[in-house]
Amino acid sequence: MNAIEPLLLIPTPRHVRRGEGTRTLPAWFTADTVQSLIPLAVDIASTSTISQGHHDWSSVLTISRSTVWCGSGALEHLGYTLDIAPDSPIALSSPTAAGIRAGLATLVQLLRQFPAALPTLSITDSPSLAHRGVMLDISRDRIPNMPRFREIIDDLALLKINHLQLYTEHTFAYEGHRTVWDGWSPITPCELIDLDDYAHARGIELAANQNCFGHLRHWLRHPEYAHLAETHGDWIFDVWKRSGPFSLCPTDPSSLRLVRDLLSQLTPCVRSSLVNIGCDETYDVGFGRSKNEVDRRGRAAVCLDFMRSVNDIVRECGKRSMYWADVPLSHAELLAHIPRDMIALAWGYEPSSPFDSWAEKLCSLPQGPEGVWLCPGTSSWRSIAGRTTERRGNIAAAAHAAAKRNVSGMLICDWGDTGHWQQWPVSMLGLAHGSHAMWRADEPDAVNLAALSLHALHDPSTQAAEWLERLGDADLALRETCLQLAKPESTGRLLNQSAAFLDLFKKHGELSHVGDPSLWHAAADTARELERARPVTGNAALDAELAHTGRFMSFATRRASLRRQSTTNADLASLASSLADLRVEHTRLWNLTARPGGLADSSSHFDTVAALL
Repeated sequence: MNAIEPLLLIPTPRHVRRGEGTRTLPAWFTADTVQSLIPLAVDIASTSTISQGHHDWSSVLTISRSTVWCGSGALEHLGYTLDIAPDSPIALSSPTAAGIRAGLATLVQLLRQFPAALPTLSITDSPSLAHRGVMLDISRDRIPNMPRFREIIDDLALLKINHLQLYTEHTFAYEGHRTVWDGWSPITPCELIDLDDYAHARGIELAANQNCFGHLRHWLRHPEYAHLAETHGDWIFDVWKRSGPFSLCPTDPSSLRLVRDLLSQLTPCVRSSLVNIGCDETYDVGFGRSKNEVDRRGRAAVCLDFMRSVNDIVRECGKRSMYWADVPLSHAELLAHIPRDMIALAWGYEPSSPFDSWAEKLCSLPQGPEGVWLCPGTSSWRSIAGRTTERRGNIAAAAHAAAKRNVSGMLICDWGDTGHWQQWPVSMLGLAHGSHAMWRADEPDAVNLAALSLHALHDPSTQAAEWLERLGDADLALRETCLQLAKPESTGRLLNQSAAFLDLFKKHGELSHVGDPSLWHAAADTARELERARPVTGNAALDAELAHTGRFMSFATRRASLRRQSTTNADLASLASSLADLRVEHTRLWNLTARPGGLADSSSHFDTVAALL
């Protein structure tokens, strides 16, 4: 690479001025060496000296604590300036340690692109949002091992992320509750403390996260906890019939005793004052033990009372609640009764998600914009290769609304529904896009894919992100028309999953009329062509994950295409063989970076697809 090439930086800096010439560098001054300064940013900010190693830093890099001009905003305090001239030390300055970390992250990225000689330039940069967060689902089977967690935190720090949550239902090793987490390879209190230390040193706030109301099937299915369930009978999730336990009974005081026990164990493990208490999608409430109270007062009012009681427990722990805002937003008359210290997390995962109207409603409450975060998603789950168009539209909509309404933060969510089959590059593609959108909410979709490849995917070829984006839209035309695959009585756009993924879970003749057959055949052709055209990056781990993703997407679209034409026994045998190979590789890749606990459940979905063949 040479200095005349465009800069590959993510997030894209706000103001860049290129100059003439380059700044040659000593051999020891590398991206890794500079990255090692990020955990020292607080000390550097207070002393303006660098004492890492035995190098003569002052001849190459100076870091200073700059003053701020009267009238500057809080976000400008989080920014930095970076000046590179041919014959003087690189100069980085910021009013804050957070700004110094951000400037160091930019310098690391420059050194990855230009390792021998940096281009002459001047950067002035600052974020659009104070809180730029990521939420990783560790309850749908895949829990990273500790080395992978540290790699993720390092990568997020270089993307200028400053908040992290690990979504938890049953995968934290609570004392006295081994029945629930046994066999799941949970995160232990000591591990969470270690992760908190590691993240804190890199400027990332690790917030506690424990769903305290719904999504607790893995607790309530055990005899020891069955008495706490709202119901063990039938209920309706949106339009789908469900059966069995899901939510705590909100009218049973014993439910709050369990919540108090969990939060009293979890919250001391992290420094953050924030706790995400969940409380979303409590559709079963009113179908069981709380029915009389729900009939009398309404489901939303009963749920809100329980959330307020959980918030009281959070206060006892010396923390502040965050909550998924879907239930209150569906009942605007109750919004004014939400405690002022609770932070609303408005989530939606489609381009049509009305983030602006949600933000307008929530910002009008007494807590104002400071108590509002908007939460789009990576569109990675239930997709194999992601949903590129939906991800781009979803993140952009949230960023535009966040900037317009001046909300406090955003949280990019990556879920793992149905076995957490997506490989990490698919998830990271969305998280890195989100990092750019949160830093540059004025231009959220102007993400540099080559920069994303290099810095987020560790792809020296810089081609992987563009390839993944194309693969993620291989079945786009079908997603726009195949809602009937999920809701047989409906027509329109398929939501929250890709058509190729969902079609895997249909019997050979089931709903095979859904979708134009020519579109299914075209999707299969596109996926097969992209599989053959996969870039070889030179990063062995990345290449293996990309290869598996390409093969899996090719399999899914081929299987869907064959469902819409005459299929021979030879076709079925070929599909069965391919699926078996995919399962073997899924297992191999899983064991490299994730804990073993959730693998059996993830693999069980391969059994389901195999049986449907």
